Amino acid sequence: MYASFFGLEHQPFSIAPDPRYLFMSDRHREALAHLLYGLDAGGGFVLLTGEVGTGKTTVCRCFLEQIPAHCNVAYIFNPKLTVLELLRSICDEFGVAHAASVPGSETVKDCIDPLNAFLLESHARGRNNVLIIDEAQNLAPDVLEQLRLLTNLETSERKLLQIILIGQPELRAMVAEPSMEQLAQRVIARYHLDALSLGETRQYVAHRLNVAGLKGPTPFGEKAVQRVHSLAGGVPRRINLLCDRSLLGAYAAGSREVSETVVKNAANEVFDAKSRAAASARQASGESSASRLWWPVGALALALVAGGAGWALRGESARGAGVDAKAAATSAAAQPAASPASVPSASQPGVAASEPALAASSETPSAAPAMPAKTAASGTSSSSSPMELEQFLNAQSADDGFGAWKVLASSWNLKLTGKSADPCPALARGGVQCYRNRKAGLALVRQLNRPVLLTLVANRDGQPVKVSAVLEGLNEEEAWLEGVNGSQLVIPVSELASLWHGEITTFWRAPKVLAEGADPMSNPNAQAWLDEQLARSLGAKAKSTSGKPATVRRERIRQFQLAQGITPDGQPGPLTLMLLNRAAGVTEPRLRTGA
Repeated sequence: MYASFFGLEHQPFSIAPDPRYLFMSDRHREALAHLLYGLDAGGGFVLLTGEVGTGKTTVCRCFLEQIPAHCNVAYIFNPKLTVLELLRSICDEFGVAHAASVPGSETVKDCIDPLNAFLLESHARGRNNVLIIDEAQNLAPDVLEQLRLLTNLETSERKLLQIILIGQPELRAMVAEPSMEQLAQRVIARYHLDALSLGETRQYVAHRLNVAGLKGPTPFGEKAVQRVHSLAGGVPRRINLLCDRSLLGAYAAGSREVSETVVKNAANEVFDAKSRAAASARQASGESSASRLWWPVGALALALVAGGAGWALRGESARGAGVDAKAAATSAAAQPAASPASVPSASQPGVAASEPALAASSETPSAAPAMPAKTAASGTSSSSSPMELEQFLNAQSADDGFGAWKVLASSWNLKLTGKSADPCPALARGGVQCYRNRKAGLALVRQLNRPVLLTLVANRDGQPVKVSAVLEGLNEEEAWLEGVNGSQLVIPVSELASLWHGEITTFWRAPKVLAEGADPMSNPNAQAWLDEQLARSLGAKAKSTSGKPATVRRERIRQFQLAQGITPDGQPGPLTLMLLNRAAGVTEPRLRTGA
């Protein structure tokens, strides 16, 4: 009704779950990161809670889009079930046949036995099994206890079932009950999704207006946004209701600007007095402060895909309730791609303008680097001994890190000369971009599928010492490292967990149209390249879209990102461009898997 009046192509504040309007705030990304962490964290429970309308369903939908092909997923959306009904539902969701051993009287055992057999068989084939239960605050105590017992299904290495509980704040209270202590001790990560802050509310409103095709100035001024935030309590669904009614009110009054009075009148119509008071109390009490993370003792810092997608590095997880810690750096973990390291100019300290830091070979990079000599013909290898590990780390610590850069460059048939602390500026001049991520995980490394420089943290005389080495090969069990002076090491993936905390650097070849730092969304040549690669990559899978070229381009980027399993933000970040390069057949070095 009011869309054309405000210069909009669509109504921007519908409460329908339209994926075009997906908005992931930092706290939503943190919540998503927790769910992704749970996929490969060795079993147990992950809890995601939040008030009604805070975006739990949005996060869950994004999570489901990023689950990899090797995961079996069972999704229970109506948990008001008895123990037997729940077990039947889980079996049905996983496609597990179950039948009563005594006709007409199916028992819990009749479901658990075939379910256990299915989980063991899946594990043997390298598949993970994830059970997601929505509205979990409706679970009865005896059903929660049965879920805990399901996590007893395990091998000597890991539990066979990962359970994710999503619910309202009452779920936290339920798990905190003394009778639930055994379950609480199996929670490996938990996150409470708070309402949006004022700044996030401002971004949220602007985002939805832009997606709806706003052509002129925003109808919501700063004071109106502040009033929306206050009256809606920062809850996205309430923001939608209030903004939609406010636009309608302004339209009825013939005003192209939403005033505070219009917002207040709209709130009186769409919210009852009790909910308005609750929203005000929430703001006054500062309930929308930064959420907290609960991590298991000894588990890795959250290490995921930078937008979209990834699983945490496999390692040992403590079986405690976790340690409450600030969510200092986890928002980057769920980003579709971490921003590339800022490339300093040649005049910056540490980079000599005249230094010939790069001599690029004209040869095409090899498909994959040679594996260390320890690799057997069958693809298996003998893991390093503690003495070999110590010798390898000592060899790297004697170098200032430039040796590892040279090893990485050699994988790309590039030769670094001089000894710049950061050769990335010189590399950029040759069309080779550096990509850095401080919170990566093995899932991201596998997705990048190229040699990466790892920052390892060794313990020497009780003090942490950082050393650099290049990951040249990787499979499910072992990693192959190469360091200075030809030093090589084969190390179990689980042992790598204690040395590597997620910091990586790698290279990628930017297309010529982007070699000078052109913005892919504003430079005509870059746009043409982007459109060509998207068309080639999506092919017949491309969904028909209409609108302005920029709108169509963003939607096609989202489609490509969804297909690649990264967060669909519609922006051509470094990770998206790297994956487009690969889809286009650009020759780049690859990680070996031992085969």
